[in-house]
Amino acid sequence: MPVHALPPSVEAALWRGSQLGGSVNTVLSTGFASLDAVLPGGGWPCGALTEVLVSQFSIVEFRLLSSVVSRLTQKGRTVALVGPSLAPHPPGLRHDGVDERHLVWINVDSPRDRLWATEQLVKSGSCGAVIAWLPLVRAEQIRRLQVLAGLSKGPVFLCRPVTAARDSSAAPLRLQARVQTDWQIAVEVLKRKGPALEEPLQLLSMPGGLGAIMTPRLRYPSRLVPQNPAHHAVDSLAAAAVRERPNPEPALF
Repeated sequence: MPVHALPPSVEAALWRGSQLGGSVNTVLSTGFASLDAVLPGGGWPCGALTEVLVSQFSIVEFRLLSSVVSRLTQKGRTVALVGPSLAPHPPGLRHDGVDERHLVWINVDSPRDRLWATEQLVKSGSCGAVIAWLPLVRAEQIRRLQVLAGLSKGPVFLCRPVTAARDSSAAPLRLQARVQTDWQIAVEVLKRKGPALEEPLQLLSMPGGLGAIMTPRLRYPSRLVPQNPAHHAVDSLAAAAVRERPNPEPALF
């Protein structure tokens, strides 16, 4: 049976699984051009969940999200933090351009309280963004949050342990982030509307305030490590032996 060309209006609205999907909602730039390029719509989706999976909380999340937090707070939009494992550090946040006057920290510990606070904030739709640390949350609870996120005008980020990568999730966007050398973070896109991303992205993310004082030598810490640590250790031991060897007796003429 011959395949007929689709009408232009239908062809324009058709999305194929091999293509990077668009976003039906507003998006906010991540602050990383290479990451924007691989995300549907070109940034963090508003009115939807984004999962950030990490091996240890409070190490890499803010380095990934500080750009959008900075821009929202500078515009007077409230960003709510639900249950971060470490208390926010205002001086460090200021270096990243975050206006702490528009940053709300909800200090809750139990999984039930974390989830309840997150649901109320997302449901209210009053925040520029919500970032919640949810180490223990079930699939049906994430599904409910995704439905509630449709009432929000901003992005909703769920920070979860990397072990959650093997679990199903209703979040339309899932990323795994980890710290790399030379002030970089590796970001792997685990789920998006579109084809799988084969290789992780390497994003330069230097903590705020360091850029102005960073020397070329410290910009690349990996170059300070000996190329062959084993040989370096042998050379160090040999040098120590020479220093400790007693002086030879004077020669007799």
